[in-house]
Amino acid sequence: SGHFTIEGAVTSQFENHLRAITNLPLGDTSIRGSVAMLNLVGNMPEASSILAHRDAHWHDYGKTPRAGRKLGHVTIVAHSEAERSQLIADIEPILVASGALPANVVPGSDSG
Repeated sequence: SGHFTIEGAVTSQFENHLRAITNLPLGDTSIRGSVAMLNLVGNMPEASSILAHRDAHWHDYGKTPRAGRKLGHVTIVAHSEAERSQLIADIEPILVASGALPANVVPGSDSG
């Protein structure tokens, strides 16, 4: 999904869509730093537990929770791959505990 472009790109896909249909020049689509997007599926964690982490951005779609339904996402925009990996490692247990990420799906691994 290109939702990560909201925070992860200089100009998001959504802004560029509006620019295109209004005949304005397209913006720069360069990526800002090291970006990752974690989908929130089935259940939502507490927003405060995610937003307590610097460089984590919360998106709640306002949908009713149910198994297998994408309810939102968290975008991480870090300065380096190492910082991004550490933030994912910090957030992953919160997502697993809330049921928003199955325990057998670990971001950045080949298990999911």
